[in-house]
Amino acid sequence: MPTICMFRGIKIYINYKDHLPPHFHAEYGEYDCCITIEDIELLTGSMPNKQLKMLFGWAALHQEELKEEWYLAQLQKELFAIEPLK
Repeated sequence: MPTICMFRGIKIYINYKDHLPPHFHAEYGEYDCCITIEDIELLTGSMPNKQLKMLFGWAALHQEELKEEWYLAQLQKELFAIEPLK
């Protein structure tokens, strides 16, 4: 599960050959969640509200890159880093 971004204590990654719908994983301390790439919605897990809002904002800014990362992960290709939230 390669890490594609880290910011403000949040680690973001995409698993190779993961289940549908396309999504990414995020960890923050004891919390973890999955967020859909297409609709940018919480799929599973939990995250403090402040961090969840940051994740949604970051995902909206990088949605096309996340779609490309998902595609590469399904092919088990090397993933690239995505710019963190500033």
